[in-house]
Amino acid sequence: MKLGMKILVGGLVVAILGGLVGVWWWSHNRSAAAGLFVTAQVKKGDVLATISATGTIEPEEVVDVGAQVAGQILNFGKDKSGKPIDYGSQVEAGMVLAQIDDSLYSADAAQAAAQQQQAGAQIASAEANLEQIKAKFRQAERDWQRAQKLGPSDALAQNVFDAYQGTFEAAKADVAVGEAAILQARGALAQSDAAVQRTKRNLGYCVIKSPVKGVIIARRVNIGQTVVASLNAPSLFLIAKDLTRIQVWIAVNEADIGNIKPGQPVTFTVDAFPNRVFKGEVGKVRLNATMTQNVVTYTVEVVAENTDGKLLPYLTANAKFLVDQHENVLTVPNAALRWTPLPAQIAPDARTAAATGGRKGRSGGGKPSEGGDASGSPALARGTVWIQDGAYVRPIRLSVGLSDGLATEIVSDKLAENAEVVIAAARAPVRTGNGGGGGSLAAAGGSGGAGSGDTVNPFAPKMPFGGKR
Repeated sequence: MKLGMKILVGGLVVAILGGLVGVWWWSHNRSAAAGLFVTAQVKKGDVLATISATGTIEPEEVVDVGAQVAGQILNFGKDKSGKPIDYGSQVEAGMVLAQIDDSLYSADAAQAAAQQQQAGAQIASAEANLEQIKAKFRQAERDWQRAQKLGPSDALAQNVFDAYQGTFEAAKADVAVGEAAILQARGALAQSDAAVQRTKRNLGYCVIKSPVKGVIIARRVNIGQTVVASLNAPSLFLIAKDLTRIQVWIAVNEADIGNIKPGQPVTFTVDAFPNRVFKGEVGKVRLNATMTQNVVTYTVEVVAENTDGKLLPYLTANAKFLVDQHENVLTVPNAALRWTPLPAQIAPDARTAAATGGRKGRSGGGKPSEGGDASGSPALARGTVWIQDGAYVRPIRLSVGLSDGLATEIVSDKLAENAEVVIAAARAPVRTGNGGGGGSLAAAGGSGGAGSGDTVNPFAPKMPFGGKR
């Protein structure tokens, strides 16, 4: 009886120990297999396909105020707050910006006014002379009429008759000369009037006024500086007409310009406010392309609101053009579509299928399948992700859609939300057993020699004699 109890107790102990060993072995192999690969979850979310580019913030309308006359800058005007005109000054249309020395132009205006008065006096003199000429003409006309009645006779000698006729004809010609003198004097007066207008206009140009309401964003002269206006008007001030609306001039690569359309939503950030995202839309695409180092770019004008005045002219903007958007779709990290396992890491029964069909979409950027769906939408490209199966991985063929650079939309009936996909190998695989496709895999810190098909660990210690253990 005692012997039977001992045998029974001993059997129970052996069974318990065997169970513990089995549990330990199962958990050890499971943890070892789980540590072979790095995985990520399939998630649902929104995918935004965007085009990234950089540009510069520009005022929507800029007025360059120049000088049309030459002279020395005497002083600046006052802005709305009573301070001298400077950078950032708020100005109204017609407000005085600067004063140029007008001494020479005042003298020219005075000279032109004197010439105008002289021309007026010449007209008056010519008109008085014409009246005298007409009086003489009337006298000569009466004498000639009397002479015609008498005619050459004993009462009127022939030479006297001829003299009356000559006096009449000369007086008639003098009337025409007097009238021409008046026209000439009037022409001189018109010329002097034009000179007066020109000198007054030049005198007015000495006062530089703002043509529009806006903000001074550049003052390019100082008091005492002499400006010289010749063929080109020198620039004195640069005025932004309205900074509550701005433009972003963005250089877009020729490969992306086909996806840019007027009215397209755009988001952008500036380094001055890195945590704030500004919104705008495409206004126009300029057709004059530029080439820099064989790279062709087009300038795209993006219109945005700036009601709070945070966006300053000429800040650098990092913009994203929204090309397409899909909401609440399955996504995987792009690393899952790019990762490709070694042949020894693929499950034996999946190696043939992976070798023949898995090459087409390893990176998620394979050719799209022919045709499309019934609605006319373009067919999606094909790709492959890998899921872990014990110590191995298995391929899952699927369709890929939009990508935002980090995650890619997928369509598959074999993957659901929160499923795990492999994105990298955690440790290098080493084959155990005699090979032939049926051996097992184990984790190892080192790697085999070159050409063995195993991953090389650059941090493993170098072994002598070719690196073999």
